[in-house]
Amino acid sequence: MAALVEPPNGIRPRGKHYYTMWQTLFEIDTKYVPIKPIGRGAYGVVCSSINRETNEKVAIKKINNVFGNHIDALRMLRELKLLRHIQHENVIALKDVMMPSHAMSFKDVYLVYELMDTDLHHIIKSSQPLSNDHCKYFIFQLLRGLKYLHSANVLHRDLKPGNLLINSNCELKICDFGLARTGRDNGQFMTEYVVTRWYRAPELLLCCDNYGTSIDVWSVGCIFAEILGRKPIFPGTESLNQVKLIINVLGSQREADLDFIDNTKARRFIKSLPYSRGIHFSSMYPHADPLAVDLLQRMLIFDPSKRITVMEALHHPYLSSLYDPTHNPPAQVQLNLNVDENMGEAMIRELMLREMLHYHPETAYANTLAQF
Repeated sequence: MAALVEPPNGIRPRGKHYYTMWQTLFEIDTKYVPIKPIGRGAYGVVCSSINRETNEKVAIKKINNVFGNHIDALRMLRELKLLRHIQHENVIALKDVMMPSHAMSFKDVYLVYELMDTDLHHIIKSSQPLSNDHCKYFIFQLLRGLKYLHSANVLHRDLKPGNLLINSNCELKICDFGLARTGRDNGQFMTEYVVTRWYRAPELLLCCDNYGTSIDVWSVGCIFAEILGRKPIFPGTESLNQVKLIINVLGSQREADLDFIDNTKARRFIKSLPYSRGIHFSSMYPHADPLAVDLLQRMLIFDPSKRITVMEALHHPYLSSLYDPTHNPPAQVQLNLNVDENMGEAMIRELMLREMLHYHPETAYANTLAQF
């Protein structure tokens, strides 16, 4: 549970109070009263909380030492820029970003999201039965949110069950946009880690220089299979093993289906693999709806140019009864998450503060920023 504590240096900044949870100190706005910790990751700790002004339950995510790693700081900045503009039922809403007590020297960032009950990873791992209707509704919502993101020029790039939050009414929301990019990112895609390996598309595993929205579709296919089978479909131990697992299931590829591989060594590796007839998804998931199997097969296609698109998937017979184009308008903005990869800490700090100010237009920090 959350324990109220005294400020670590004995000085209490105006409008802040202090709690400890899982041996982590939270310095948060007094309008938020923590309830309990609900998650932990490399970034820090998440706790449930009540906003006393609205009586609404929220989730507060503390990002520890955000400037300790340059790449992590840039990811945080991109996520702030993106979530300020994104508004969709199937994308997590960022409700607030707390202003720090010390604008010039803050190290931690506190994000306030709408509170969800669990994530898809925990549901898949649980003993809770999942019907065809559950599966269909989860995949429909995931594709619906993805359609909106892609219409805003955003690739998520890290879709996996743990990044899909679920409520007790089976409402699904996509979260964690630290690896998201837009189509205007000037070829910077391949400079860093992209997508958790088990959900990584062949074109990423094979170091291809160009990729697009089809990488997210592949990840959806891996998630779809994991819901059907209650275990990951391609649990590779490293990248080359990941490719072997994919070929074992999809079968050896024809020469024409390797044209997208622009890396000579990668193409040679694929051709060196022993012949595989592949395994039909209907035998892997014998109890699945045949329409679900058909859609899965169209998502998990090795050649990205032949993979089904998000829009085509929403119109597939498996989902068409749920999809209404008139209630799924595209995003109203085309986002550009391009940032200068070489900017220093001071500039990243200033840009973060400017993002925070959108949630606190009344604050005196507007004057503080003039000092930078």
